[in-house]
Amino acid sequence: MVPFSFAGEDMALAGAAALYWPREQALLVADLHLEKARFFARFGQMLPPYDSRETLARVADAIRLTGARRVFCLGDNFHDAEGAERLEPHALGMLEALTRATDWVWVAGNHDRGAVPCGTAVAELDVSGLVLRHEALAGEVRPELSGHYHPRLRIAARGRLIARPCAVASERKLILPAFGALTGGMDAADPAIIAAMQPARAVDALLGVQGRLVQYPLWRAAA
Repeated sequence: MVPFSFAGEDMALAGAAALYWPREQALLVADLHLEKARFFARFGQMLPPYDSRETLARVADAIRLTGARRVFCLGDNFHDAEGAERLEPHALGMLEALTRATDWVWVAGNHDRGAVPCGTAVAELDVSGLVLRHEALAGEVRPELSGHYHPRLRIAARGRLIARPCAVASERKLILPAFGALTGGMDAADPAIIAAMQPARAVDALLGVQGRLVQYPLWRAAA
């Protein structure tokens, strides 16, 4: 894990796309998009139907890595309103085991219109002074953790383009990368992300590289 500080709280990047909050013993992930492959299969785009298993296995690995006792999923948990109903027995069993082992909370996202099969569903919530929601609210002055944008850092190095999932942070806002197995990404410096981070003096991409925190500047306010 790669430790860092956000809004006065000790945090840690756990793998490529999860966040661990030690004081709350909480794992935070965003944009699982469970059952995305079967959603596309309904419209003729045939993809291997194992994305939910892979995503849930990744969550289980992150829980083992961190020892988390709570899990907050920050929206777009299922890819569509019928996603929970499409879970095949193996994936459903994985999810039920995870929600029995932890205090599991689903924060609603723009894709989340159906019921969840287990765990607790909320629109958003405040945990120890940090707002947990799906989409960053421009103008929010409280410390805020969110997802929605699937940020990826894209940089050119040695003649090739490298793209990696990253978090995006300002003084009081932190956007997590997408966690799901079949999720794409948006350039972390996209104007939509920078606008969502306001008010801010600076916006950085955060990622762990060989166990160390790398901060890559994306935007700076004019002096």
